[in-house]
Amino acid sequence: MTDMTIEQRIAVVKENIDRAGGSGRVTLVGVAKTKPAELVRRAIAGGLDTIGENYVQELRDKAAAGAYEGAAVHMIGHLQTNKVKYVAGKVALIQSVDSPALLEAISRRAAGMNTVQDVLIEVNIGGEAGKSGAAPEALESIFQCAAALPGVRVRGLMAIPPAENTRAYFAPMYHLFIDNKTKKYDNVNMDFLSMGMSDDYEDAVKEGANMVRVGSFIFGARNYGASL
Repeated sequence: MTDMTIEQRIAVVKENIDRAGGSGRVTLVGVAKTKPAELVRRAIAGGLDTIGENYVQELRDKAAAGAYEGAAVHMIGHLQTNKVKYVAGKVALIQSVDSPALLEAISRRAAGMNTVQDVLIEVNIGGEAGKSGAAPEALESIFQCAAALPGVRVRGLMAIPPAENTRAYFAPMYHLFIDNKTKKYDNVNMDFLSMGMSDDYEDAVKEGANMVRVGSFIFGARNYGASL
């Protein structure tokens, strides 16, 4: 990968998605965590139309630098309620909602801006202690909460499975996604299943994901000491 340009890496990921059966149905989210604004702009010019960010401050800094022009922006990292004001109504999708309290905070902020914020519900499919995400059995109460909130619209589910044997968790997530498609709640539509990252996005597509989040394969190894 090191001898490829970022444009070539994007093309490779898209080809792999197509080969895995995702042609025309999978949204590729390029995860730009720790990457500078100029590299994000280059990636967008090179074919990425959706950018994911993990950190609120990084998202704000890059937005101020005009990094995202021509692309949709997704917040994919854990979002604290006290930082909702910096994100709600300013991104296309918040992928990491995992509680009624966070849904309510997002709705209040979005409704105050006369908009509706699209979100995904993050599921802790591996039941890992200390990891963000709602338990599968908590989804019904979260959907019931969303049904009463004017400022949010649930568009599907997201998961980050345990690092070991991730593919074993993709099928259960897909079944959870399909099962909840049949249930009718206001403000809830199962449009997107976001799962799969640089090491396993092809397996995720084969197991039913229609959104994948690819960072290091596209942008290279992360430099946590770099300035934005």
